Amino acid sequence: MPKHDQAMRRQFHQAAARRGFSVAPEQEAAVERLARLAGELARPAWTFPRPPRDLYVWGPVGRGKSWLVDTFYEGLPAGRKRRLHFHDFFRRLHDGVSRPGARHDGQSAVDSALDELIGDSRVLVFDEFHAHDAGDAMLIARLFRTLLDRRITLVTTSNYPPAGLMPDPLYHHLFEPTIQLIEERMDVLDVSGPVDFRRLAAPRAEEAGGRRFATGLCLPPGDTALEARGLTVPAPTESTTVQAHLRTVPARAVRGELVWFGFDALCETATAVPDYLALAERFATLVLDGVPPLAEASADGRQRFANLVDVACDRDVRLVLIGSDPLASLPAGQALTRDLDRTASRLAMLRRTG
Repeated sequence: MPKHDQAMRRQFHQAAARRGFSVAPEQEAAVERLARLAGELARPAWTFPRPPRDLYVWGPVGRGKSWLVDTFYEGLPAGRKRRLHFHDFFRRLHDGVSRPGARHDGQSAVDSALDELIGDSRVLVFDEFHAHDAGDAMLIARLFRTLLDRRITLVTTSNYPPAGLMPDPLYHHLFEPTIQLIEERMDVLDVSGPVDFRRLAAPRAEEAGGRRFATGLCLPPGDTALEARGLTVPAPTESTTVQAHLRTVPARAVRGELVWFGFDALCETATAVPDYLALAERFATLVLDGVPPLAEASADGRQRFANLVDVACDRDVRLVLIGSDPLASLPAGQALTRDLDRTASRLAMLRRTG
């Protein structure tokens, strides 16, 4: 329906103007494809011999992928649509699949969990899809097959092209069938370009306005601003444990809606994204001290830190980091380069002292 296409195009250009920039040439193809999809979705489902093709929007950090799909999502009529950060969706899916009694009514555990998560949604939007964990490769593969086989339109963003998913060469072959499925069943839109929208002052100022995450801090050890900001170093008697997802984590202090951890306790032990999501649901402020340059952390510690920053930003938790500049002297040539680039853009929102 042309009028729905045109309305969605206006939605994009007006949203860009409100943020002080124009739609970049590299984004135009994605805008056109998303506008056409809006028109397709405006038609009754029964008029389609097949559902609209799904979309996979990828590009480096800062190229406006999340803005594109968020603007598209906001421009769709209310009802029968769902937007989820991939971390959160995958945690809930994993919980649904693994809990006792998940199989019933002849459905697989994945199908049952999906029914609970997406209900009768016709459109599902994932932000920041990735695949790093070889242990989850099979579940992600099943998830994609199930979604693509239903009459549900999937729109997802990623920092990786499909062929770049599961970058670890030891496990990449396990994910190749899923990559092939994505390339066959989804329209892959590359929004790479020279403009890094994180560096444009007007959008960043608007993005930070009113967000709790943007009130976070990066402080060196012993900074005199700590106490002035109500961040008294915990006494040993305040040590406690905090229930995260399926594990307890040692904390230096819990003060109402504030929790204080050491870097080693939260990032150099076997914690995972579901733990950070559980903490984000309970606490409005998370303090992490003993933060080292990530070049000195383990590879798993770097990945966990990147995931923690992702969750804090996505769930709008105030994040206070105390220690060294985590992004100083990063190792070159690591598979985590794109994740750490995204982490850098998010840490740039935090105020720095010292």
